[in-house]
Amino acid sequence: MGNMTTRPESGLGAMIRTWRDRLPPSAAGLPTARGRRAAGLRREELADLAGMSVDYIVRLEQGRATTPSASVVASLARALQLSTAERDHLYRLADLVPPTHGTVPDHLPPGVQRVLARLADVAVAVFAADWQLIWWNRGWAALLGDPSASPPRLRNFARDRFPVDESPARLALWPVTETDRHATDAAVVSDLRRATGRFPQDTRLASLIRELTAGNTRFAELWATGEVAAHREDHKTIDHPSVGPVMVDCDTLTDGDCELKIVIMTAVPGSEDETKLRLTAVAGPLATTHN
Repeated sequence: MGNMTTRPESGLGAMIRTWRDRLPPSAAGLPTARGRRAAGLRREELADLAGMSVDYIVRLEQGRATTPSASVVASLARALQLSTAERDHLYRLADLVPPTHGTVPDHLPPGVQRVLARLADVAVAVFAADWQLIWWNRGWAALLGDPSASPPRLRNFARDRFPVDESPARLALWPVTETDRHATDAAVVSDLRRATGRFPQDTRLASLIRELTAGNTRFAELWATGEVAAHREDHKTIDHPSVGPVMVDCDTLTDGDCELKIVIMTAVPGSEDETKLRLTAVAGPLATTHN
């Protein structure tokens, strides 16, 4: 009798399918429809969470796409809520070197993801230590505009804050005013300065600082002062195209290990602004385009 033992699939596509099948929609903050057959995520849901096309997910799982970029792998690891060891395994399956201790982490630990899933009724986004946007929810996209149309490398708050060559904003697609713009500017520069000491080997961070120092006078001035600032809350008014001006409280929580920045926008309970904020969430993200 022939050998009936079969070797379990362990390649890139097989592991993506395995991890997708094990993650229930509720863990990702998605509603679970009655009569749903799939216990885990559908391909369409994974594609939406990872910010990529369903067709690309299919090609990865079928082995027709075998060399995803580091940014794609990082997005998949976040969407699949992988542990650090699993994330590193995914990088190696894609023939990539896993991030090292000296580079800015783009990974969301499962514990942070569980907390984020419970914040579905507010606008929230997560940024890496270099203010690179790595995750956002539907409420954030509805309030400020959907950033998924922008190339991933341009989804950076510092880049929006200190534009070079009049580059368009990528993260806040509607006009935003603040109560203390200087404090926010100084805090962003201070965050980047601290990140250079925390992640000295990160080439993305070093490139960003070089670009902003050379191309934005305001950034260069603040960088030259060596100022260290702490500013974790602000009040903003967003001129939303559907509901008009919305005043929100903006609070930033920091994850100590990875220096992730969790930015949460809420409105005063019972106020007209809270009503407007809820209306944007009900309507969902507006269609946007980028040049």
